[in-house]
Formats: sequence, structure tokens, C-alpha cells
Amino acid sequence: MVVAAALLISFLITRQPSISGSADANKKAMSAGSNPATKMDDGKSTPVLVELFTSEGCSSCPPADALLMRLGRTQPVQGADVIVLEEHVDYWDRLGWKDPFSSEAATARQGEYATGFGNSQVYTPQMIVDGHTEFVGDSQNDALRSIRGAIQTPKPAVQLSWGKSDQLAIRIQPQDNAASRNEVDVYLIVAENMLHSDVKRGENAGRALEHDGVTRQFISLGKIKNMSSGFSSTYSTQIASTWNRGNLRAVVFAQDRQNHHVLAAGAIPFPSVS
Repeated sequence: MVVAAALLISFLITRQPSISGSADANKKAMSAGSNPATKMDDGKSTPVLVELFTSEGCSSCPPADALLMRLGRTQPVQGADVIVLEEHVDYWDRLGWKDPFSSEAATARQGEYATGFGNSQVYTPQMIVDGHTEFVGDSQNDALRSIRGAIQTPKPAVQLSWGKSDQLAIRIQPQDNAASRNEVDVYLIVAENMLHSDVKRGENAGRALEHDGVTRQFISLGKIKNMSSGFSSTYSTQIASTWNRGNLRAVVFAQDRQNHHVLAAGAIPFPSVS
């Protein structure tokens, strides 16, 4: 009986698509009413990248999706410019509901984080703040604590501006006193807010789900030797006709290739007219 119980516990821990968060994590809701548009770096706040790995097929994920949305819209931590990304993994798609926003790229990115954190299993919902800390994605207390910790580390400015035909000019200022001397990857994400799904099957069957910061495109812009080099480039973005331009943002961030720490980040809404 002891052996059978141990095997059952092991199965429940390692099963990817059913890890749920703390029921107490979201008892206290943050107040709403802030402008959801992400600002460019104004020199007064530190950008903090908050990523949520989620799936519409996971019954534990809607509370985490709602928390991510509140973080982006209410900006609850003074001194932090919270930039939210919702990345939908695809390993739930075989279990009754194919998430319309899921991608292999999101699953692969979560797997890279798992290796970096020394985890043997990936799970949903998982929230990661600046590549430094990870926790069950519906934990408001962990999210706020991690964001407060992230603003203690200075970041170089990310300057973003639009040119003609959705051409994005990108400049990441050099950081002379950069602690890390590792190679750095620079990424561009096209993310969309205010998305809606009516789930027909799976664990969330019958639910209407709302999403912010959904990753539509994940683009590698290149790499730099380290943050002391800075980065400058332009990129001609292309968006699908089914995306709502008014809800799109371009998110640019630099990430340490070895430990996955986010070293710089910035975001800008898409222009109203291309």
C-alpha cells in the first residue's frame, strides 16, 4: 500500500497538464482603472518583463491569465513598468481543446527556462519575472514580490520608435557597468491585448476567456557580445489581417544567453496608421 501511494503521488506531481496554484493567491484583487497601454521608458520606472506560460485547455490557468491582465493594466508596483507576455504552450492541445493561440515556440521557450531553473518538468500556469524567478502563475503575492525585487537591478534604456510601413527603430543603450559578460540575445515580440475565446471542449468547456499580452510573433533580432556593447537595429514588422492593430504592442528585450536573465526591456504600441 505504501509503494502504491508513493507511485500515485509521483504521478500527480509530474503530470504536466494539471498543476494548480494556491487557492489563496488571488483573494485580494488589485484595483482596476489604469491605462493598459505600455509606455516607453520615461527614466522614472524600471521595465520588468512578466511572462506567463498558459493554455486554454488548463482549468488552473484562467485565474493566472486574469492576474497577468491586472498586472499589465493596473501597474501595481511603484517604480516598475510591468510588461506582460502571455505565451500559450501546445502540449495541452491533444487533451480536448486546441488553444487557438498555442505554439511550439512557446513550449520550446518554457523548456529552455526549465533547463535554466533546473526543473525536470514544465507546468501551467507558470509565471516568470525578468527570467530570474518562477512560480505558480496565479500567485499574486509571488508576482508582486518578484516585481519589487526586479526593479532593484538597473537596466539600460530601450528606445523604440516607428517609421514608415511599420518599420521599428530599436536602440538599447550600452551598460558600461554590466555585471554579466555573457552573450545576449535580443528579441522582438508582437503581442496583442483584449483577446477573447469561447472554449467549447476540454477542462474549460463552456467558459469565456479573456487575454492580454498574447504572443503573436516571436522574432530573434540577433545577438550582442554583452550589454556593454549596446544594440541598434531596424525591423519591418508585418501583422496579420486578423489582428487588431489598436491592441498590438511591440515588445523588445535583451536576455542573457546562459542564465536567461532579462537585462533590458521596452514596449511601444503599434501606430494607428501604417
